[in-house]
Amino acid sequence: MAIITLTTDLGTKDSYLASVKGSIYSQLDDAKIVDITNSITAFNIPQAAFVLRNCYKDFPVGSIHIISVDDELSIENEHLAVKANGHYFIGTDNGLFSLLLTEMKAEKIIQLNIAQESNCLTFATKNIFASAACHLARGGTMEMIGTVVNDYLIHRTDLKAVKEKDLIKGVIVYNDNYGNAITNIDKAMFLDIQKGRDFIIYYGREDEKITIISEKYNDVPPGDKLAIFGENQQLQIAMNKGTANTLLGLKLHEIIRIEFK
Repeated sequence: MAIITLTTDLGTKDSYLASVKGSIYSQLDDAKIVDITNSITAFNIPQAAFVLRNCYKDFPVGSIHIISVDDELSIENEHLAVKANGHYFIGTDNGLFSLLLTEMKAEKIIQLNIAQESNCLTFATKNIFASAACHLARGGTMEMIGTVVNDYLIHRTDLKAVKEKDLIKGVIVYNDNYGNAITNIDKAMFLDIQKGRDFIIYYGREDEKITIISEKYNDVPPGDKLAIFGENQQLQIAMNKGTANTLLGLKLHEIIRIEFK
């Protein structure tokens, strides 16, 4: 049985998440549900894409990923099921898929056409996405739940780091649960520009800087700041045993600048 994952902004204090899981179990009593996160900031599509993009590859091929962020159907925002890299992704065509699948081409895109039993049109995750996921988990074909389309209607692009001969300029794109400020500067870009040279990483106030890349958080004493490439190979500004984003005032979209000597 394929795994069904959930990446949502539903939270855990209301009944919404339980209703989604109840719908899945009602249709597929031996379903395997994994919560990736249900704490996406409300309506934050880039955040949902970032989180899922960094972990879906750790799941077995054939896994089914439900993404519930701004899921209400409209003329502009259709509901889709997308197969890419051997995985299935179910969500709304609101720019999510273009952000999520930046490094791969969709193998198949289906515009969902599932009759729902409920008259409620504002809870697609429960009434449509759950049914689509159960159908795929049972081994059903994508064509049975919708119509093949060629592309997404809504395209968004990630903020890209800018590189020059002696400079990389990026931004903070995500603050994780530990307070690490994750940037859009990846290790491959850094090494390509660095070429063994010394460098200074500037962030926040102009006097805040880091001149080395650590291999692990414990390379510095507790409470000290550091720069490190995380598991996703993106540069982080972090603090050992501390929350860099709050203690250093690092907010989303704040500029991070690396100058090479």
